[in-house]
Amino acid sequence: MAQDVQSNFDGIPLFASLTASERDDLVRQCRIKRYGAGEHIIDSESDSRDVYFVIKGVVRVVNYSASGREVALADIPAGGYFGELAALDGGPRSAFVMPHVNEAVTAAMPCEVFLNLVSRKPGLSLEILKRLARIVRQATERIMDLSTLGANNRVHAELLRQAWAATDDGHKATLTPIPLHADIASRVSTTRETVARVLNDLARAGIVERKKGALVILDMDRLAALVEDVRGN
Repeated sequence: MAQDVQSNFDGIPLFASLTASERDDLVRQCRIKRYGAGEHIIDSESDSRDVYFVIKGVVRVVNYSASGREVALADIPAGGYFGELAALDGGPRSAFVMPHVNEAVTAAMPCEVFLNLVSRKPGLSLEILKRLARIVRQATERIMDLSTLGANNRVHAELLRQAWAATDDGHKATLTPIPLHADIASRVSTTRETVARVLNDLARAGIVERKKGALVILDMDRLAALVEDVRGN
């Protein structure tokens, strides 16, 4: 496990500017733990302050509505990190974090180690600020979608976001594996039935196509038009 952790720390983008010896030192100061599917890594409102780096698997950041519906906020793959907000401002955790689908392995960095690192490394601090800025922009976009778009169009917008992350040419994208209806529903605050209906409508319109193990967005321009027409842009 230690060698696996070392290799992954070497590949974490946030640590790209550090020397090998500095990364070695960070590894020694972290606690490595394996979490099973469904097991909480972080609980919302808890007072822990560690910053977590994902060594293996994918973790999901979620919250729950008053009715108990799960709202997915983000998926963080191996090489990513989470928990920096509580380390930076001393406030309680703002969401739950757990492995997504399968197990995950994380390296928990004590708050004091993290704060000392960012105070000594301006370049690394800037990367963290850029990530926080992206989170704010994404949150603003989601708030606008929830405020201005109907459920069908929120599904369109989520598919378009995923397509932009997977496209090579801006016109067509292949989402692998096929996004689960429940995952899309959780992200845009709707039901699995609504997602299934929207995907069927898009397939009939020739905008998406289901293939074995993949959902192909055949026409991103038309999908974008469905969203922008409603947004009024």
